Amino acid sequence: MKSNLNGQSILLLSLNGLFVFAAALSGTFLNVYLWKSRQDYAMIGWFNVSQQIALGIMVWVAGKWVKEHNKMNALRVGTAMSGLFYLIVLYTGPQAVNYIWPLGMLLGAALGLFWLAFNVIFFEVTDRVSRDHFNGWVGLLGSFSGIVGPWLSGWIIARMEDDAGYRVIFSISLAFYVVGVVLSFFLRKRKPTGKYNWKEPKQRLSQKGSMWRPLSLSLVAQGIREGVFAFLITLLVYVVTQQEWKLAQFSLITSGVSFFSFWAAGKWLKPHYRSVGMLLGAVLLVIVLLPLLWRVEYRTLLIMGIGTALFIPLYLIPMISASFDLMGTSEGDANQRVELVVLRELCLMVGRLTGTLIFLGVLSISKAPAAMIWLLIGLALMPVGGCFFMRNVLKMEQKTKQGTSHSNTRRWHKQTE
Repeated sequence: MKSNLNGQSILLLSLNGLFVFAAALSGTFLNVYLWKSRQDYAMIGWFNVSQQIALGIMVWVAGKWVKEHNKMNALRVGTAMSGLFYLIVLYTGPQAVNYIWPLGMLLGAALGLFWLAFNVIFFEVTDRVSRDHFNGWVGLLGSFSGIVGPWLSGWIIARMEDDAGYRVIFSISLAFYVVGVVLSFFLRKRKPTGKYNWKEPKQRLSQKGSMWRPLSLSLVAQGIREGVFAFLITLLVYVVTQQEWKLAQFSLITSGVSFFSFWAAGKWLKPHYRSVGMLLGAVLLVIVLLPLLWRVEYRTLLIMGIGTALFIPLYLIPMISASFDLMGTSEGDANQRVELVVLRELCLMVGRLTGTLIFLGVLSISKAPAAMIWLLIGLALMPVGGCFFMRNVLKMEQKTKQGTSHSNTRRWHKQTE
């Protein structure tokens, strides 16, 4: 398929690749590092709760900065704050478990700032024609990072004594974030447009017939699954195997499969297949969890991981593309793109926070492996319900004339350059 990406899109993809690779290098083992200091699922859960709270606050507050001032600086500060997080972890060492809330809030604020600015810039440098292709490349870079990053981290950790390997990979991630900040200066500065409307998310959800109402419910459903799966799966792999190298192997295999599946989905999953693809992907993501009901071991976790990597692009790429396409259905919506990105991120945050709080609630009742597996299955069912909320949104997208949307979006983008 012929690429529709321009120079700015490629540069933005490069920055995304650096950020994601740094996160894959250290983030995969971050929860393991904390777990080795204190074997407490609740502690890991609260660490992620603090991240989501800070992420939500930062996204809403920073929306004014991104819209009315320099969004490139927001991107740089988010990247720099991520580096600062790992610098503090390096300094505190095993005592980092005593600072779960401030560390979690620092990391959450960094992620919120980076992804808010990134998603706004992503909307501005792509259109309906190039958006799926761009998302496919984002998935490919994420999968490649997932292949190389955890494998390299596991190899380093396995060959160094005590926590020396962790200090090395955290230092490397810090260096990548610094390079990312430098690279961001080559992105074109885009003029701010309009005033930030603090109440836009609430107003948008209050409008009867607004497509953002069903979309928001679907985003929350997606976040409920993501909030727990993002940290629990890798932690379970380590708990079961007690080997960082096994976790690296798990990430290597699943990311290799994901690399292929994102490439295939980005190439062949067209807009008119989004509805079927999302529902099929969501159902298959539940089915691949069923082997864990038989036994929680490395083999069944690997089956689940491979299945998830294979099918998640069917759900994720249409979900991302549809939400961003909805931002460009009119000139008014395009001008409110910052507020709409904030709304999108807040919905995902609410979902992730809800999922993690459900995890903590179940944990307070039972810590049995069976309880956790049933919890995972229950959370994985949420996106299936989210697909039904998306039906009308996707129907509207199919009715939108591609040529008109393409030319209009190009015109709106040109006005912001």
